Amino acid sequence: MIKYDFSGQVALVTGGTRGIGAAVSSALLQAGANVIATYAGNRAAAEEFAAAQGDLRNRLELHCFDVSDYAAVETFFRQFDLKHDRLDILVNSAGIRQDAVVAMLPEEQWQRVLAVNLNGAFNMAKMSVLRMMRNRYGRIILLSSPIGRLGFAGQANYAASKAGLEALCKSLCKEVAKRKITVNCVSPGFIDTDFISNLPPEQSKEYQQMVPLRRFGTPAEVANAVLFLATQEAEYISGSVLEISGGL
Repeated sequence: MIKYDFSGQVALVTGGTRGIGAAVSSALLQAGANVIATYAGNRAAAEEFAAAQGDLRNRLELHCFDVSDYAAVETFFRQFDLKHDRLDILVNSAGIRQDAVVAMLPEEQWQRVLAVNLNGAFNMAKMSVLRMMRNRYGRIILLSSPIGRLGFAGQANYAASKAGLEALCKSLCKEVAKRKITVNCVSPGFIDTDFISNLPPEQSKEYQQMVPLRRFGTPAEVANAVLFLATQEAEYISGSVLEISGGL
């Protein structure tokens, strides 16, 4: 892992206790940040993640809420303001998949994936920007996906949500640039997490063959990219999409 120093900074990571989000939270803690990691409902996984941080646990906060619920997000930020007077970094990693071909995709599954993946990012970004503007500084990193560019059969809802994230990034970065806030996307391809663990073995093998590097990526490889974009040194990078996909 590349060495970074985020001492004294406050970072908020949605979906921050599992998969890529957990790797980002852990890397930020190791780099000295105070980290608020959110999760949707798997308390056992969240507590297991927290316990694994050892002595760094004292700089970690856990909060459980649904990022797609605007009222719940408002409540969270009211609590946040009671304890913190600044927010330096938002990493939006919360996301879900509910796959089916369009003709057989239940309307509620279309709505749910868009609600969590896209509406949730809007909710968190809006509230975060309001806090970042106070200090005229901020780093927002949204986790998108090459699927938003390529499209995959059976993942129209997921692809649409991730394409929307990249459009959100490109618009938002123009709105907040004068306040020294940058907005970027990190776009992971196939990463070896429980997010793709339910793929049938033959499909997993097929996907690996699609990747020029012939392997799935690791959460740590994505976390390295996220942390770089979160540094002060990345101040001239905004509105960009950094793809971590092994050449997919």
